Amino acid sequence: MRDGHSNLETSDPLTRDTDHVGESQLEALTGAFHHILEAVGEDPQRQGLLKTPARAARAFEFLTQGYRQSVEEIVNQAIFDSAASEIVLVKDIELYSMCEHHLLPFIGRAHVGYIPNGKVIGLSKVARIVDVFARRLQIQEQLTTQVADALMDALQPGGVAVVIEARHLCMMMRGVEKQNSTMTTSCLLGSFKDDARTRAEFFSLLKR
Repeated sequence: MRDGHSNLETSDPLTRDTDHVGESQLEALTGAFHHILEAVGEDPQRQGLLKTPARAARAFEFLTQGYRQSVEEIVNQAIFDSAASEIVLVKDIELYSMCEHHLLPFIGRAHVGYIPNGKVIGLSKVARIVDVFARRLQIQEQLTTQVADALMDALQPGGVAVVIEARHLCMMMRGVEKQNSTMTTSCLLGSFKDDARTRAEFFSLLKR
């Protein structure tokens, strides 16, 4: 797969500590947040901020845990033979990610569809694949493509379609400060890209 990890049979996300960075990295993050507080004119030693650098470091560790996960580990052999051949669609997968330009969140939902080609994937794994890539520093366009490519690589289906709708705090809290704008991105692969009827069926299902 494209993220460079392998060994599906021996990788188990339930037994491997993939969610946490090393102690030296955590200390570096804590120190960085301490310096940020000082740089904006705050006193890291005042009561309300004493533990803030450590808390922020742990939060950032969680928000970027996708760097320490792989699609193979998440899928964990949950791919099954199936005679299904029509569109499988998982709608309204909640997601949050961090804008790589401003380190502010964007929050939304993903809709993921695929056409089985002899195999299907466990339902929860679709959402987990979204999380693997969402929990990194991202732009929405890249996130959409990465989810589609990962599912295509894992299943080799007849096609994959991913649509993500999100609201970006970097546009709401700063800059133009527009509170009601939503960004929509899509990535269509295989039959969804090549066949107009398949594509139309997918978007029709999204509206239901």
